[in-house]
Amino acid sequence: MQPVRLSRALTLLFAITAGFAVGNLYWAQPLLELIGSDLGVSSGAAGWLLTVTQAGYALGILLLVPLGDLLNRRRLVPVILLCSAAALALCALAPTYGTLLAAIGLLGLTTVSGQIIVPLAGDLADPAERGRVVGTVVSGVLTGILVSRTISGLVAGAAGWRVIYAAAAVAAVVFAVLLYRAIPALPAKTTVRYPALLASVATIIARERTVRWSLVLGAIQFATFTMFWTALTFLLSAPPFSYDVDVIGLFGLIGLAGAIAAQRAGGLLDRGWAMPATGAGWALALASFALAGFAEQSVALLIAGILLLDVAIQSLNILNQTRLFAVSHAARSRLNTAMVTANFIAGAIGSAAAGILWSAGGWAAVTTAGIVLTVAGLIMWAAGRRGPLLVPGQVAS
Repeated sequence: MQPVRLSRALTLLFAITAGFAVGNLYWAQPLLELIGSDLGVSSGAAGWLLTVTQAGYALGILLLVPLGDLLNRRRLVPVILLCSAAALALCALAPTYGTLLAAIGLLGLTTVSGQIIVPLAGDLADPAERGRVVGTVVSGVLTGILVSRTISGLVAGAAGWRVIYAAAAVAAVVFAVLLYRAIPALPAKTTVRYPALLASVATIIARERTVRWSLVLGAIQFATFTMFWTALTFLLSAPPFSYDVDVIGLFGLIGLAGAIAAQRAGGLLDRGWAMPATGAGWALALASFALAGFAEQSVALLIAGILLLDVAIQSLNILNQTRLFAVSHAARSRLNTAMVTANFIAGAIGSAAAGILWSAGGWAAVTTAGIVLTVAGLIMWAAGRRGPLLVPGQVAS
């Protein structure tokens, strides 16, 4: 298949749909107390809703996203969206906590359409614009993560928590219809059997040095990012800030700058500046932790550090992801599976490390660890520059 130039309208539809899909993971986050009260369970028990959703999502990434290389995505993406619509409807109607727990696990499993759309956008884009297109779609994903919590809280506050799931179910059906009409008919990129398809994810990682290098860089940046944001909650809820949870939530909106930066980073890659831009991103992340280290008493310095870190990490994410897509046209969905899985594991480690570091040495320990990790990222970037890495436009054999 020869890449075709995507219209801006289709690119925007991909971005909005991908953002909506990943947003399904976060509807419950600000609603745990409300849901627990309504269904007669403790806040601690309600917290399992988030755990089950994330576990379902991880399973969906491993089992469903590789199908993007095997099946016609004009059918696959709408079918997965319709499955998530059914899960959302079941969440809205759940009469008991147990039913909701099962439904939200199914929601996590089936809300992976965004991770199929991202490599699809890479397939359809002209090679000279692939970075911009992928950057636009991923910026939609980031925006969905950031605004879903806010939308959920506002809607639930006005009409109850079930309404947000009912509305999302309707939206999923609408997106399924729109994408079925908009996605061109695409042939399967491989004919291997499903078990071999899943096994080939590990094969690609073992065979391609570029993939291993990119996965390590991505894991470092994602662990750094989640460690910072987890520890930030501890910092903002403690003196001298002592902010309420709703105020702490507003700090997440600073991340919108990162979504904008992600789109711009794709353009840098299209111009052939991927490697210098990657180094600049790691240097910016290092500067953000150095600045944040002095922000324990200053909200202004803290906001500046958050802004720099979000711009750096989200830009690095786009550069890394688009570099991976250049390795193999035939295996982009499987490459995306490898990247998201590695990031998911690294993010869990980063979140766990934040609690340990905070208990051991507070904010100073967290920012020191961030400096160490970003220096490690710079070293990995410098080491990778000397090797025979692929550049956008090349395809591995």
